[in-house]
Order: sequence, then C-alpha cells, then structure tokens
Amino acid sequence: MKALTTTNFQFAGQTNVYHGKVRDVYTINDDLMVMVATDRISAFDVILPKGIPFKGQVLNQIAAKFLDSTSDICPNWKLATPDPMVTVGLKCEGFRVEMIIRSILTGSAWRAYKEGCRELCGVALPEGMVENQRFPEPIITPTTKADEGHDLNISKEEIIRQGIVSAEDYAVMEDYTRKLFARGQEIASRQGLILVDTKYEFGKRDGKVYLIDEIHTPDSSRYFYADGYEEKLAKNEPQRQLSKEFVRQWLIEHDFMNEPGQKMPEITDEYANSVSDRYIELYEHITGEPFSRAESEGDLGERIEKNVKAYLASR
Repeated sequence: MKALTTTNFQFAGQTNVYHGKVRDVYTINDDLMVMVATDRISAFDVILPKGIPFKGQVLNQIAAKFLDSTSDICPNWKLATPDPMVTVGLKCEGFRVEMIIRSILTGSAWRAYKEGCRELCGVALPEGMVENQRFPEPIITPTTKADEGHDLNISKEEIIRQGIVSAEDYAVMEDYTRKLFARGQEIASRQGLILVDTKYEFGKRDGKVYLIDEIHTPDSSRYFYADGYEEKLAKNEPQRQLSKEFVRQWLIEHDFMNEPGQKMPEITDEYANSVSDRYIELYEHITGEPFSRAESEGDLGERIEKNVKAYLASR
C-alpha cells in the first residue's frame, strides 16, 4: 500500500509553505491555506521513518466531518476538501493559545494531581479524586507556545494579563470551546464512546474569531469506550481507549522513547499496514461510517496536486 510522506507542491499564487510533523500547509495569496494531511506519523516528538497508508485520509476526513457538524456553533476555516487528504480554508491569524478541555482526570492532569497538584491552569481541582474519574464539569486548561515551541500551561488570567489574547476574544474562545466539546461528547456518545479531552485552536480574520486546524481526531483527542467505563473505574483498572497510544506502547516495548542512545526499531511493511488497519478502525468507531479507501493508480502526490489545482482554478 502507498503512503505519502513528503510533498513539494508549487501552486499558483503560493506565498508560503510549512512542513509540520504530519501536515504540510501551503499558503495561497496570503488568503487561503491548503492543508495536506500526509501519512507521516510521530510519537515521542519524532517522526517515524515509514508512513502509514491511509492515515492522512483518516485524519483529514474525521476533521472535515466534525468541522461540518459544528459549523452552526462557530465559524471555522474550512472551505472545501478537494482531495481525501486535503482541506482548503481561510487563512486566519492564529492565537498563541491552545484551548484544552478535559472532562476526566487522566493523562498529564492525573500525573500532576497524583503529585499533590490541586490547581491546574488556575482551575481548582476537588480533593479525593481518582484516576479516570469525571470532573464535576469539564475544565479548560489552556496552553501557550513559548518561544522555543514547547506547550506551557497557563491560566486564563495570565493569558489576559500578558496580553496574549484580549479578554473579549478569550471569552468568545471559552464559550466556543465548551459548546464544541458538548457537541463532540454528544456525537461520541451515539457511537458508544466518551470524548475525554481534546484541544481547539482559534484564529482571527476580519475581526471575527474562527475555529482553525482540525478537531476531534485521535491525534488531538482522547476517547474512552463507554461500555465498561464505570466498572473499570470502580476497580481502578485502565480504561479502553481510542487513540494512537498503541503506537507509543509498541515503541516502548521495543525500547524506544526518543531518549539518548536509543535506536528507532525497524518499521516493517507488515507493521505499518497493521497501524493503518487500526487507524481505519478508529475512523469507523468515531464516525459510525465505513471507511472508503481512496486508491490512486499513480503517485499520491500527483493526484493531490491535480485535485488542488483544479479547485483553486475554479475559485
């Protein structure tokens, strides 16, 4: 099976290109963004040496579905998906804050709580909680990008005090975050899932706040299976979850966590295809729809380039 790991397109009006860990973003006339979801996969802050077939299509189509199903809540950047691996949308000036919302005490929040932390990003945490227990209501724990690029926890008050985001814009982002999360939880519940936590990014265009980037994918969200949640919580057992955690576990089992002296294990075609199968399973669980593989007779990059150029020419 084919996988797209690199792109180097030249579109008419192209003014910038950014190659991220898994997505390549092309700016057109400083007005549109062409976001290509490649088949690259990252874990422990490193890109694995082999692509995962259909991973980019899975993430792009999940994000497109949720952007469409939440467009009544707030405006978002998406205009079209001219290719299964591409979303084209409006260029917005992104805020330097990620809005993380959590409904359950798990992950990094649990690790901090276990060490005695009772306040996270300015939010007071109740005493006596256990791992994977629901909060009385979802909490927002924003992060901001430091100059070196690491995400840093920060409180709402500090964001406003430092002028990172105005009080007015933050209030809009906070309102959108809660409403988007509630919608995401409703959709997940219909699929027998719990949307545990996720992140949203926002930007501004013509004085209006927009939802940007992607939402509710397994790369940016954590899902638990609803069936058995209470029983596992009562027994203090690990929850069954839907995320790319299984890739991290495989790397750990092969003695790799991107620490000094560690060597990346070989990613065989067989293993890459098994990860592909898991991503397709994620897609079908999250969306409740069968996944249709977008096969390509020729090169994947050529297909994408043709579809994007046709869309841009039609505008």
